[in-house]
Amino acid sequence: MALNYIWISFFVIGAISALYEFFILHQHDIFQTLITQLFETTETGVQISFGLVGMLSLFMGFMLIAERAGLIQGLSKLVSPFFSKLFPSIPKDSPAIGNMILNFSANLLGLDNAATPFGLKAMENLQDHNQNKDTASDSQILFVVLHASGLTLIPMSIIAQRVILHSAQPTSIFIPCMLATYFATIAGIIFVGIKQKLNLLHPIVLSVIVGLTTLLVAFIFFVPQHQLVRISSIGSNFLIFFLFVFFILAGLKKRINVFETFIEGAKKGFQTSIQLIPYLIAMLVAISVFKTSGIFNLLVEGLQKLFQLLGMNTDFCAALPTALMKPISGSGARAMMIDTMKTYGPDSFVGNLACVFQGSSDTTLYIVALYFGTVQIKNIRYTIALSLLADFIGIIAAIIISYLFFHPA
Repeated sequence: MALNYIWISFFVIGAISALYEFFILHQHDIFQTLITQLFETTETGVQISFGLVGMLSLFMGFMLIAERAGLIQGLSKLVSPFFSKLFPSIPKDSPAIGNMILNFSANLLGLDNAATPFGLKAMENLQDHNQNKDTASDSQILFVVLHASGLTLIPMSIIAQRVILHSAQPTSIFIPCMLATYFATIAGIIFVGIKQKLNLLHPIVLSVIVGLTTLLVAFIFFVPQHQLVRISSIGSNFLIFFLFVFFILAGLKKRINVFETFIEGAKKGFQTSIQLIPYLIAMLVAISVFKTSGIFNLLVEGLQKLFQLLGMNTDFCAALPTALMKPISGSGARAMMIDTMKTYGPDSFVGNLACVFQGSSDTTLYIVALYFGTVQIKNIRYTIALSLLADFIGIIAAIIISYLFFHPA
């Protein structure tokens, strides 16, 4: 039901905004632009889905080899003491735990293409334990909220874009991005934990969170910033290739037919990609109406006036379009981030803040449509509300951290 209300709201709000643009601001081509964008968006939805075919087929083929070789189950047992506290309804030896770990690990390293297949496979595994197949389970909600918080150690694409725009310090946003997204992730765990009455004060949960925090801090202080891009690029490529080879060797040890197993898994990747088309088109066309109608300009202007009335420094408002767009459209937020850097400079306060906004969370509504659409869940309950709340914490953290790091005294 939640997706239904959001879908309708996007169209209604977009229509009201378009009428305002047409009658009050005399933008007489607004409806032509809306229709053009709608048609283009349907093509985009199909392109995204077909673009996933090769990548999903590749990873799901290797994932099936890993699963039948017992690697996913082994990983599940290794981390089950921690995950059993966050996901109490999931058996300790479920492959869902291993796939979730692989998804989170890929996100942490900025391997978006690798993270998606692992995440989709995890959702399928979680659906196996779901008693009501049309309604999101507690475990699925927590997993999607954590994924939507976008915990990333190295924001590779943002750094690369800053290099392209000739930033004097392209990696300067590394620590702020990591801190902002970390706060969003912790907020997501707390919000869902309170809602689902999880024991977040359990010694195992606390020790893992403290341990991860220590590792992140150590990485920040001991790895030179100018080496981050090179280390990440080499390490990421090595990790993906090593995993593929390791899966094959493990399959051979278990005496399974790795080629036939890969083909079987790859077929599932193709089927998943095709199945996503209607869900993606439905969400993308609603986002297109919301985005194209001019509502963002009105929203930013209104927020800026509100902050001025409150006596706040409003320097951050020029970067807000990136933050507001990120939960709706990753490509839209990226375009706004680039436009902000071009307008104000990549090393300006506003340019840096736009980059931190881009790296502080993931594309929440896209993820919800993608992941729940994969397992055909219609009632997602409170997933979007808590995901957006975690995103909001990430935005607040990004603003505060950027003022500390980048704002002139």
